[in-house]
Amino acid sequence: MAAARGALRWVLAAAAALAAALALDNGLARTPPMGWLHWERFLCGTDCAADPRRCVSEWLFVEMADVMVAEGWRDAGYEFVCIDDCWMAPTRDERGRLQADPKRFPSGIRRLADYVHSKGLKLGIYSDVGNKTCAGFPGSYNHYDLDAQTFASWGVDLLKFDGCNSGTLELLAEGYRRMSLALNKTGRSIVYSCEWPFYLRPLQQPNYTEIKQYCNHWRNFFDVYDSWSSIKSILDWTALHQDSIVKIAGPGGWNDPDMLVIGNFGLSWDQAVTQMAMWAIMAAPLFMSNDLRRISPEAKWLLQNKETIAINQDPLGKQGYQITKVYFLLGRTRTLSCGSGPWLAKPMPWQC
Repeated sequence: MAAARGALRWVLAAAAALAAALALDNGLARTPPMGWLHWERFLCGTDCAADPRRCVSEWLFVEMADVMVAEGWRDAGYEFVCIDDCWMAPTRDERGRLQADPKRFPSGIRRLADYVHSKGLKLGIYSDVGNKTCAGFPGSYNHYDLDAQTFASWGVDLLKFDGCNSGTLELLAEGYRRMSLALNKTGRSIVYSCEWPFYLRPLQQPNYTEIKQYCNHWRNFFDVYDSWSSIKSILDWTALHQDSIVKIAGPGGWNDPDMLVIGNFGLSWDQAVTQMAMWAIMAAPLFMSNDLRRISPEAKWLLQNKETIAINQDPLGKQGYQITKVYFLLGRTRTLSCGSGPWLAKPMPWQC
């Protein structure tokens, strides 16, 4: 029995070491990243005069940073404040650099990053592998090195890199590789969030080994929406493809089922609990997209639940998977490291 336990420990350690060796070598995202992202809740709101509280502006991100500190989100592990699409001016500046919309971000991204950092948080930003973002703003095609240097000079800590308007699959793959290398060359620690496999899948099976060598986490499926049907479709897709995606996830590289929409309008309490639990079991990045300024106490309790977050953040980094489905009953399991996590989730002594 002792020999069997020793062999099991060796196999798990070897698997973890192999996964780490194949991961993007930037030392980041050793556990799934956690934070807040504007997209699902605020979309591309740019009319600050008509709807200032929903407008994608520097004030939105300043207010979210303030709330994340004051209301315990940072202390719970949510450290990134992330800007998604629609932050840019319609054109690059005279030196060819991306620039923030001057009316909605009058202080600029550097000043916003400084403010976020002063709160003990990190700033994420968005760009696209193609010549236009999904919302039609300037993309990074043919500007990968320049844009990486620009983001680093601003103090950005995470880049969400979308895949719209990339032209061909070859250009898509080349763009994701080049931006990864460009970010690493800056010398700044910037988590790299990709959508590479999602844009490949209609035409080509993704090479997840390669993707993990370039990306810290990656989207596989359609955007999440504030509805149970959207959550269920993500869970169904993940279960259907788990044989190809679960084994590749681990420290430094994660499957990303998209944002947590808990605290919005579309989920019942049971459905919200299900999303939080499943994202924890799947070792998914936990990026909320909601309005933290007016979230309910119940949603706050769920999103800050220490036991669930401990499962999500388990250092072994093994993604859980579905083991059975009988009618409406699902069974999922996840292997955790010995001695970690809440007592209900700890492995039994004979498993260590």
